[in-house]
Amino acid sequence: MAILVVDDDPVQCRLLEAMLQKSGYEAIVRDNGDAALSLLSGADGPRIDCVILDLVMPNLDGLGVLARLRQAAINVPVIVQTAHGGIDNVVSAMRAGAVDFVVKPVGAERLAVSIRNALNTSALEGELNRIKHSRAGTLSFDDIITKSANMQAVLRMAEKAAASTIPVQIAGESGVGKELIARAIHGCSERRAKPFVAVNCGAMPENLVESILFGHEKGSFTGATERHTGRFVEASGGTLFLDEVGELPAAAQVKLLRAIQEGEVEPVGARKAVKVDVRIVSATNRDLIADVKAGRFREDLFYRLHVFPITVPPLRERAADIPALARHFLARFAAEEGKRIRAISPEALQLLAAFQWPGNIRQLENALFRAVVLADGDTIALAEFPQISAQIASPAAAPTTGGADAADHQPLAPDFDQPLDLPEPFAGHLRAATAVAASADALALLDAAGDVRPLEDIEAELIRYAITHYRGQMSEVARRLKIGRSTLYRKLEALGLNTERDETDSDAVA
Repeated sequence: MAILVVDDDPVQCRLLEAMLQKSGYEAIVRDNGDAALSLLSGADGPRIDCVILDLVMPNLDGLGVLARLRQAAINVPVIVQTAHGGIDNVVSAMRAGAVDFVVKPVGAERLAVSIRNALNTSALEGELNRIKHSRAGTLSFDDIITKSANMQAVLRMAEKAAASTIPVQIAGESGVGKELIARAIHGCSERRAKPFVAVNCGAMPENLVESILFGHEKGSFTGATERHTGRFVEASGGTLFLDEVGELPAAAQVKLLRAIQEGEVEPVGARKAVKVDVRIVSATNRDLIADVKAGRFREDLFYRLHVFPITVPPLRERAADIPALARHFLARFAAEEGKRIRAISPEALQLLAAFQWPGNIRQLENALFRAVVLADGDTIALAEFPQISAQIASPAAAPTTGGADAADHQPLAPDFDQPLDLPEPFAGHLRAATAVAASADALALLDAAGDVRPLEDIEAELIRYAITHYRGQMSEVARRLKIGRSTLYRKLEALGLNTERDETDSDAVA
């Protein structure tokens, strides 16, 4: 997650940047209010999740920045900091829209708590806004949570479709959020003031499909005690979303094709057709081209629906979205369940990022709901995801290598009951640093915010793990890492992990 630091003091900026990076956040620094506003209001800039704003700056000060943010309707949580902690400053900043207030110099722990609270509050407010927009039919693409590059490309395509009345077909696995995309297309179109009507084609009984879609007259069949207008008429002027359209029976496909071609429907038992003005958005998790070739789906209907295709990638191909989605679901379910859960641990986020999510976002949502119910403290930890942990740790899910060398390729979990040939405090630090990686049989490539970790961090963790794995035998560690033993010691010194040199080793190379 990206945190914007706005301060004209370069020393303070460096201190905050170091604190944020140590806590797993991406730090972006600007030294004046105008530059910060330019970044926050720019369409092509990075997504900012929180702002740490200095109150006292030349030209445009902190209160001025807060006023401009409110005028531009930029909803980003702002934490104000100043060297002057008077009550008047606190009141003015809070009235101007700040969510918290810290006094320089702020400690790392206090800053972390403030950021965590600000992000949770923002997530909850965002969820409330999404619910309001969804019910009002005004859901927009800004309401869709994503940081993934390939998902951003999907949203750009959908924005272009929203500006037209072109029929859209959304493809993707079950649970990826196809209906959310459809609602955003409607909410950003000229039809947003008219109804958005969703129909699950796979959930309709075959003998009632025509009645549900096109309506029926009173007495037209047994049980038709009242006149029913049908979904097409209900959506007239707006958008009709046909979910799982590939499940429609053949007879209904013929009538759907006519309704789209002629712009009219014929209710069951009616004497004349009814004109409708409907924008069609369909969705499917099937391979409709294969269904057309197999004769299960009409080719002419396929080309009527498949005018502007959009494919939504599965969650496993957009792992960068997992941390933001997890925090979003956490804020919602914690509020619904009345629990004061503030965060998800970095280890738990790494676990979620490593999972393949066959059920996609819907499965992630359910996993967070269960975790919130299971949690006893104020942080979601690994223990709250027992099913996911079991699947990742399953031997069937782990790649294996055969042959006599297989044992060399199996990482060993460190046995801390056996003494390591390392001096303290290095051994103690090593235990804490490698526990997560050893239990998962892998080094984590993503940090808590879902971004790729810096190369030096991964290298440091690999060195620590190798020393644990080979019981402190530095020559063996250097040989396995394919570096000289002197180079290994230099790296350890740079990490602040000095150890006694093993004088018995004679194979050191420069």
